Amino acid sequence: MFGVLKNSWALLVGMLLLMLGNGLQGTLLGIRGAIEGFSPVTMSWVMAGYFLGFLGGSRLAPEMIRRVGHVRVFAALASLISACLILYAAWPNQYFWFFLRVVLGFSFSGVYVVAESWLNDSATNETRGQTLSMYLIVQMIGIVLAQWVMNFADPGGYTLFVIVSVAVSLSFAPILLSVSPAPQFQTTKPMRLYDLMVASPLGAVGNFLLGGVFSALFGMAAIFGTEKGMDVSDITWFVASIYTGGMLCQFPIGWLSDRMDRRILIVAITAIGFVASLFATFVDGTFVMYLVVGFIIGGVSNPLYSLYIAYTNDFLEHEDMAAASGGLIFINGLGAIVGPMIVGWAMTQFGPNSFFAYIGVLMAMMSLYAMYRMTQRAAPSVEDTSVYTPISPSGSPVAVELAQEYAIEMALEEEQHAAQE
Repeated sequence: MFGVLKNSWALLVGMLLLMLGNGLQGTLLGIRGAIEGFSPVTMSWVMAGYFLGFLGGSRLAPEMIRRVGHVRVFAALASLISACLILYAAWPNQYFWFFLRVVLGFSFSGVYVVAESWLNDSATNETRGQTLSMYLIVQMIGIVLAQWVMNFADPGGYTLFVIVSVAVSLSFAPILLSVSPAPQFQTTKPMRLYDLMVASPLGAVGNFLLGGVFSALFGMAAIFGTEKGMDVSDITWFVASIYTGGMLCQFPIGWLSDRMDRRILIVAITAIGFVASLFATFVDGTFVMYLVVGFIIGGVSNPLYSLYIAYTNDFLEHEDMAAASGGLIFINGLGAIVGPMIVGWAMTQFGPNSFFAYIGVLMAMMSLYAMYRMTQRAAPSVEDTSVYTPISPSGSPVAVELAQEYAIEMALEEEQHAAQE
């Protein structure tokens, strides 16, 4: 672990600040929208703009890097991010905000591709797993810290927008000034969606539904808090509980994933998410209850992304895993775009608790579909399954390919070890 920190500390510090800025702007915009009088429906498609831009960036950023290189792409997109974050407060208009969210999503996606390319280049076969784990932890810590920073100033003013812009700007310094040279950039052509669906229907469908859950949590949690009448401090604690759950539950769920039928685990944790969501939908409880429910839902939804990828890998040849990652990201992104809009409409029609009802419905669908798939084919033996590798749903194709490379390396090591016995 110390070797990872020694080789990648600049990148990790930069990503910490970057995630602090990104996590802060999501919560801040949700609260500021309520102050400006925007309805949940309006804010839902504003928030969806980020995921639309992110999906486009994940497809176009690799081509931009091939044309002009890592450093130029990183610097250009970094400038766009800083400018957009300041412009939010300059003109609080829903159409302008939607445009800025699309640009931000596109720019953050490209920045992640560049940063994760450097991270991948700095990792060796021996440190790849530790690097991924450290990267995930840093991402989650950055988002959780962002909620604490929200309490530094009035969200109705300019100060927090300046803070988030400065945090993002500072994140570029350790990355761009790193002694590591720009790596050779290569990405695998994504697998066709039809082929991915044939290989693992549960992985494809589950990733689409999970995209809707993740975008609701990332984009609409603060808006739910404002609709419930929470103050800024309560909202930040609620959002932080979601990401804290995702960080703390990632590794125990991963441990279980490598020791049992992954479909049973998917059924179990999505059922837990459904029960927690159902309880929060119909019980108008205390603030502490919402913290607990947020922790549970975050704790089951975040590891599901890695779990679906690992399960899909169980039915792929090693040479197809990297190609599958691009298809899985695209499917997840499609689900993420529609998620906030459905939640915003439901909250307007049926009240703020529809936020949990929507998540509960998707959790139930994932659980039921996993049970159905258990009747369609036998599970591979635990010895033949791929390694569970923790990865955030906000990761770029580079991060997911890095996780796939680690899974392939571990599988090959296990095969060599078995052949020697």
